[in-house]
Amino acid sequence: MAQQTDIRAGGASQRPVASHTVAPSAHDTSVLDNAVWAALDGPHAHLAERVGRAARYPDDVYAFAALADPGDPAAWTDLLTLVGPGTTVRIKPVDTVPDGWEIVGGGVGVQLVDTALCAEPAPEAVRLGPDDVPEILDLVARTKPGPFLKRTIELGTYLGIRDRERLIALTGERIRPPGWTEISAVCTDPAYRGRGLATRLVRAVAAGIRERGDTPFLHAAANNTGAIRLYESIGFTLRRRSPILLVRSPGTSHHGAVL
Repeated sequence: MAQQTDIRAGGASQRPVASHTVAPSAHDTSVLDNAVWAALDGPHAHLAERVGRAARYPDDVYAFAALADPGDPAAWTDLLTLVGPGTTVRIKPVDTVPDGWEIVGGGVGVQLVDTALCAEPAPEAVRLGPDDVPEILDLVARTKPGPFLKRTIELGTYLGIRDRERLIALTGERIRPPGWTEISAVCTDPAYRGRGLATRLVRAVAAGIRERGDTPFLHAAANNTGAIRLYESIGFTLRRRSPILLVRSPGTSHHGAVL
C-alpha cells in the first residue's frame, strides 16, 4: 500500500525560503498519485501508446506502463491488449495484480515535491540534444541514476556540465503530469563529485520548469538515502512511498520482451 504524506505545494516545508526563491504554485497534488498515467493522458499524450484505460511510453523512451485505475479489472484487460501475452512490463503505483498476471520483481520508490527549492540558472550548463545521447548513455551507465534510454531526451529539457568537452554531470526532465514536471537523471561523474554540480543542475532545470508554470517533483529509490537527504536539504519534501512492480502478462509470448 502506498504511504502518503499530505503535502500542499508551497506551504509544507518548515525550511526558511531564500528571498530569491519563488514559492511553487499550489497545483493539485492528487495527479501525482498516478503520475505516469496523468502524464500519458495529458502533456505526454503525443508519446503514448494506448488502449482504452492503459497506456505506456515507447520502450526506447521510458520503460513504464500505467493504468487509469489500477483497481479496475478492465484497465488490466486493456493493458494485456496493449502489451500482448507473456510480456514483462514495469508499472507503478500498483500493490496487487489480477489473476493470471505475475509479479516477477520490483522495489519501493519515494516521491518528493518542491516546497522550498531555490531555482536559478546555471551559467555553465549547456542544453543537451540528440547528438549528445551516446555520451549521456555512457555517463548514465557509469553512475546509474535511473532509466535513460535512446529517446528519453525527447521527454523534456536536459542540461549538462562539461569539463574540456567531456560531459561530467547531467540533469533533465522526464514525466509531465498536468502542472508538474519530474526532474530526473541526476548524475555526476565520480571524479567530479563533491563540487555541487548536481545541485546546480537541479536548480537550473527547476528554473526552466517554474518559468512555464509547472512545479518540480522527483522520484528516487527508497533505499537511496544519500540522494533523498540531498533533495530534502535543497528544498524538496517527501510526499509518498509506493511500490514499483515488474509484472508479466498472462499467456505465452514468442519473445518475452521487457517493456
